[in-house]
Amino acid sequence: MVWGELKNTAAERRLFQRRAMVMLVFVLVLMAGLLARMYQLQIVEHEIYTTLSDKNRVQVQSVPPPRGLVYDRNNVLLAENRPVFSLTVVPERVGDMDATLARLSDILSIADEDLERFERRLREPRRPFQAIPLSYDLDEAEIARMAVHRHQFPGVEVEAELVRYYPHSELTAHALGFVGRINRDELQRIDPVNYAGTNYIGKSGIERFYEEALHGQVGYQHVETNARGRILRVLERVNPVPGEDLQLHLDLRLQRRAHELMEGRRGAIIAIEPKTGGILALASVPGFDANKFVTGISVNDYRELSQSIDKPLFNRALRGQYPPASTIKPMMAVAALDSGATDKDRRIWDPGYYQLREGGRRFRNWNRSGDGWVDLKYSMARSNDVYFYAVGVDMGVDVMSSYLARFGFGEDATLDVSGALTGLLPTADWKRAVRNEPWYPGDSVNMSIGQGFLLATPMQLATATALIANRGAWVEPRLLKDVHGDSPVKEFLPEQTHEQLELKDPDDWEYVVDTMEEVMHGARGTGRSAGRGASYRMAGKTGTAQVFSLGQDEEYDEEQIRERLRDHALFVGFAPADDPKIAVAVIVENGGSGSGAAAPVARALFDAWLEEFPAEQAEPVISDSSAAGGDN
Repeated sequence: MVWGELKNTAAERRLFQRRAMVMLVFVLVLMAGLLARMYQLQIVEHEIYTTLSDKNRVQVQSVPPPRGLVYDRNNVLLAENRPVFSLTVVPERVGDMDATLARLSDILSIADEDLERFERRLREPRRPFQAIPLSYDLDEAEIARMAVHRHQFPGVEVEAELVRYYPHSELTAHALGFVGRINRDELQRIDPVNYAGTNYIGKSGIERFYEEALHGQVGYQHVETNARGRILRVLERVNPVPGEDLQLHLDLRLQRRAHELMEGRRGAIIAIEPKTGGILALASVPGFDANKFVTGISVNDYRELSQSIDKPLFNRALRGQYPPASTIKPMMAVAALDSGATDKDRRIWDPGYYQLREGGRRFRNWNRSGDGWVDLKYSMARSNDVYFYAVGVDMGVDVMSSYLARFGFGEDATLDVSGALTGLLPTADWKRAVRNEPWYPGDSVNMSIGQGFLLATPMQLATATALIANRGAWVEPRLLKDVHGDSPVKEFLPEQTHEQLELKDPDDWEYVVDTMEEVMHGARGTGRSAGRGASYRMAGKTGTAQVFSLGQDEEYDEEQIRERLRDHALFVGFAPADDPKIAVAVIVENGGSGSGAAAPVARALFDAWLEEFPAEQAEPVISDSSAAGGDN
């Protein structure tokens, strides 16, 4: 019995030892595996997990550059940047986007357009962890509410950014244009790296033309964040390069005066400095507040502007295409003299009408009783249509179109004015292609006095007038005057493409200028009332463009015509005549006569530029802005 018990104890001890050994081996294998895994994580894959850890802790953020400022010729600030607080979302930090947007809408007043724009940007390609704006221009109450609920919204931040602001928006909207949020089409053509973190881009005007210079170069920074994505500190920063500050030829004083003179009316004024081509004033009236478009205009505000009968969004100065009427006669006079269709001594009999053949249609002179025998100088002063009918038919469409093209008609002859239209310079080939009809002599009759198919913009009329003021020397119109930096302005301006308009007899320039002086100072000049009492000599030409056509024997009765069907009033001119400092083109839509409505506006501009403004001090610069047919 004792021996059996001893035998069982020994067997059990051996069994226990075997089991202990198995467990020891198992534990050793586990320890070896653990050590191997620790070695792999700590030694072999050290850099991989360090990088992953840094990605959770360190982010690369784009730093958008401050947009360049824009000044007028007297260093008055026209476009600046001001801080605006926006609500932004980093999608990678947000768990449930729909729920987050719903809760944010309960706290803040987020417009439907902003939500739609955010969701569209959410679907578009972008850099990881790039914030997407949700709501712009938060007020103090909204900022306070977000501060209270900040802990509930990981990935949602209130960020300050510099946003474009136009202190003289109503006056400069059509000249400067405006910036707006980058849309889908623009995302496809811009540099995604240089525009990272940028939400705005130039949409029109100077803002669009000089977008590359004004935008600058993007910077970046490495930031350390916590688990909620809040920035703890900046580890490294490469500062952005601010955009270039631009100085324009535009004079805010003259721009303001142009708007004041056109108050309550519709139309456009272009003023050019002939020697430099600098655009002193570019006014399209009525204007609009460009600041509404920067962070996104509301549907109601846009509907009000776009559906207004006065069309404030339409840039009449650059895109309004009007029959130039009698304002084309100085250019026609140059063409007729140089082509040999007429000379300084040629006289034509005016019975009050012109006929291509005996018994044919009568093309009326505005003076129905006629002016008798008229020469070129008298015809220009009196705005006699019959004289120009005759020389127009003698020249024909090919000669007229050829000379008008050399004056800049039928093209955008500006250097840096975005959005200008080309008007319509008709030719025989054009009419055949568009209307499937030949060019008739009657078409030349209409074209000779700026009616018919011929269309021109106020900018084109001012450009052609400045060419006469320069006696044929081409200086293409431009807005940019200087760049506030080390770069020369020539690097930013396109090259001029037009050459000197040389005449067979250079004295013809002076003769045509003399005829335009007769318009303003002659005893029978149509603009003599506007030129009366001036301390300087001015050269000009009035014009009255029909909005609708009259029958052959119908009389024009302004009182019976609704206001918006009345004739357009036009004027072109420059002063002083012998040494021009300013050339202008004025159109007053439905203003009636050029002599009664447009010429006085031009005279007021001449007086302001030549006699008033040079004696005045320019307005002070805003400091610290970088942080923020016939004539009557």
